[in-house]
Amino acid sequence: MLETKIRILIVDDSAFMRKSLSIILSSDPSIEIAGTARDGMEGVELAKRLRPDLITLDIEMPRMDGLAALKIIMKECPAPVIMVSSLTTQGAEATLKALELGALDFISKEMSFVSVNISKIKEDLIYKVKTIARSSALRKRLQKPLTTVQSPDIRARIKTGTIPKFGCRAVVLGVSTGGPLSLQKVIPVLSEQLRVPIFIVQHMPPKFTKSLAERLNSMSNVKVKEAEDMEDIEGGTVYIAPGGFHLNARSAGLGKNKIVITPEPAATLHRPSVDVMVRSVIQLYGKFVLGVIMTGMGKDGMEGIKDLKELGGYSVAQDEESCVVYGMPKAIVDAGLADVIAPLEKIGEIINRSVL
Repeated sequence: MLETKIRILIVDDSAFMRKSLSIILSSDPSIEIAGTARDGMEGVELAKRLRPDLITLDIEMPRMDGLAALKIIMKECPAPVIMVSSLTTQGAEATLKALELGALDFISKEMSFVSVNISKIKEDLIYKVKTIARSSALRKRLQKPLTTVQSPDIRARIKTGTIPKFGCRAVVLGVSTGGPLSLQKVIPVLSEQLRVPIFIVQHMPPKFTKSLAERLNSMSNVKVKEAEDMEDIEGGTVYIAPGGFHLNARSAGLGKNKIVITPEPAATLHRPSVDVMVRSVIQLYGKFVLGVIMTGMGKDGMEGIKDLKELGGYSVAQDEESCVVYGMPKAIVDAGLADVIAPLEKIGEIINRSVL
């Protein structure tokens, strides 16, 4: 039986971008271009008529911009949306707004066929599109808003898998696709009484992580910031790894610990990498670390959590029902490394109970 093709709608005012995305995506035999649109108004009309499996949506367009179009699409004809963003501070802020409105991920507008990294761009984009479009949990969420009522098996797992008091000294959290909005449902829940540092890797490019940290800081009781090289690690602070660099934790002697930001190792699939961050933190704090893995593609974080579990630490995985993409948490669950499998809205509470 032939697999149904993934139908894509491309909305962009740039003829070059429409052509580039069409060529890249249609090069995969499981993807077809259902249509293209030159602005948000035309994009909304085609989204309603074509009902595509996924939409790529530019932000800056004439007549109706991407944010206005996204609002209408999510209300009247919900579909997975990937934003096309410029790698600037302004572009980062607009993209984060789009993610809050329901977009799932973004790609760089700077991609082009003259790029030396075009093969990597093509591979990443096709993988991202296919993974998001085929997410069964995501399709259910778009068809019916997620409620807080969880199935009996999930409730039982939360109850029986409560993290015991273990003298937690740090929290590590890894997240990717769907992360910005998911973090807005976790970090603001954290208690202002927390006295341990929280280290986060969200797969994002430079400028985006800084805008994300500032947004989360404005919403939260704890301090949230983009991590800086050689700054002192303080309890009750959330450190977000800067895009393009790894976050490490190191002892500076005399009871002081510092953050080290570095491009090495350069050969990792992601930079920042959850695995690199987790392994660094457990070298400093040993088994007294709580690991949290949330929505995202792939399995970044699994090796780090495995090392944490071998030391005697504890971990939490987000459940499939509340994930945008059940990849990173699935890797933890399938490997038998999760002590608790929890819905998104419970993760902040679990962290509070484990640390306070």
